[in-house]
Amino acid sequence: MENSPLQVLTVATAPYPDQRPSSSGLRKKVSVFQLKRSYLHNFIQSVFSSIDLRDRQGSTMVVGGDGRFFNRAAIEVIVQMAAANGVGRLIIGHQGIMSTPAVSCVIRKYKAIGGIILTASHNPGGPDGDFGIKFNTANGGPASEAVTSKIFQISRTIEKFAICPGLYVDLETLGKQAFDLENKFKPFTVEIVDSVESYANLLRNIFDFAALKELLSGENPIRVRLDAMHGVLGPYVKQILCKELGCPASSAVNCVPMEDFGGQHPDPNLTDAADLVDSMRDGSCDFGAAFDGDGDRNMILGKHGFFVTPSDSLAVIADNIFSIPYFQHTGVRGFARSMPTSTALDRVAKATKIEIYETPAGWKFFGNLMDAGLVSLCGEESFGTGGDHIREKDGLWAVLAWLSIISTRRRSVEDIVKDHWLKYGRNYFTRYDYQNVDIDAACDMMEDLEIMITDKTFVKQRFAVEDKIFQVEKADIFEYTDPVDSSISRNQGLRIIFSDGSRIIYRLSGTGSDGATVRIYLDSYEKELLFEDTQVMQAPLATIALKISQLHLRTGRTGPSIIT
Repeated sequence: MENSPLQVLTVATAPYPDQRPSSSGLRKKVSVFQLKRSYLHNFIQSVFSSIDLRDRQGSTMVVGGDGRFFNRAAIEVIVQMAAANGVGRLIIGHQGIMSTPAVSCVIRKYKAIGGIILTASHNPGGPDGDFGIKFNTANGGPASEAVTSKIFQISRTIEKFAICPGLYVDLETLGKQAFDLENKFKPFTVEIVDSVESYANLLRNIFDFAALKELLSGENPIRVRLDAMHGVLGPYVKQILCKELGCPASSAVNCVPMEDFGGQHPDPNLTDAADLVDSMRDGSCDFGAAFDGDGDRNMILGKHGFFVTPSDSLAVIADNIFSIPYFQHTGVRGFARSMPTSTALDRVAKATKIEIYETPAGWKFFGNLMDAGLVSLCGEESFGTGGDHIREKDGLWAVLAWLSIISTRRRSVEDIVKDHWLKYGRNYFTRYDYQNVDIDAACDMMEDLEIMITDKTFVKQRFAVEDKIFQVEKADIFEYTDPVDSSISRNQGLRIIFSDGSRIIYRLSGTGSDGATVRIYLDSYEKELLFEDTQVMQAPLATIALKISQLHLRTGRTGPSIIT
């Protein structure tokens, strides 16, 4: 306890016009937060001001980050401003580090009013990289559009912020720290907690750890390789998979969180996790997985680098969901997928007579369904999968789900996936990312596409490529009405659906800090099992997608940045 009360100051400021958070939070270059006067302070004050004072006063909030550059500096400001804004207690991960799934877990465990997550997810880190701030609400999930809109509106008119500049917290020492503030009846407390333990305990209550330990370190263990990509999940992998479940320490790589993620892009896909893919090719490991910067995304690989698409991963987990003890107890209420994700999950839902929901991209839409008890499992094509145990996608949960299936089925990853295709047919799925495209060119292209596909004459049009003919059955701008609160989300992507069930989807993504990202999604279905390369199978559909959009001509881009 300090000897004299710490001073709370009100500091004048001026608004910035560009602090509109997406479902992924506010993401900018590190230099924006560092060099623009009070840029960080303005946004944090806008977050606090969006919470009713009666709810904020004496409340508990959670703070954690993925350890990227500027993480500690931002936490120092957040602590000082939380104290000045009436928050009673902050729970912070040790050294300021806590995975996004763990933050969701801790918010729910301690009944906090929300949490602030410092991450730019899979975007690059370091002084020249990206930084992000995301606000999660009391359910542990990303803030709704109503909340993020309120934060943005406050940020546009902000004139002052409150701060306690003399308050400094020791992030290295576990336990409680208390501070007396002037004009406050109760001390402000900060609790530094083990970042892994609460989350690990949650997983122990979901999965059969004894069975997993036998699989990973019993008489005939499978060999695994887990790549944390120098993100936040390194300590979680070491503690849960290695120490508790018995994986050899050598099976976990890149497990030391680094401010610049080792100079790499912490994105678990075939391009950015190429080292993991290459290390799997010789067949020395049976199972591989990679995680992103903040630990909510995952990539699953089988022996010899057999790649499981996120859409197939979601469908396989759904079809084998009772391999997870948690669902044996709770039952399965429903499934959900984002609109761009392949329809592989739909086929499982139809066969099992389980309700399925199609939502816009963004985990917050799943959270609403889960809070209402409508959904138990959900996922996105962007390497995100999760259950209703928290309100975020969860990379480590997905890995333990797969290991549970392997333990139950006693089959390899590749065999499990091919068995699934034999049972349901195969969805071939590809996403083409065109990153850092000129924003005006991207918007103009999307506007012209919208005019084209919503014209009544577009439906029934035929497109011929080689010996294949695709006829348009439906074309629209995806719109979602939430079945829980009837809120409407418009302009969620352009869809072209063909008579054979194939789909082309166009979306603009704004989660990067430079330019726009144009995404083209291709989803096609084959009932008869064909072990053909996805790019070969989808070449005709890709040709049509580029012809309709004229993307190369309109943006000047000759090829995508990433293909997944």
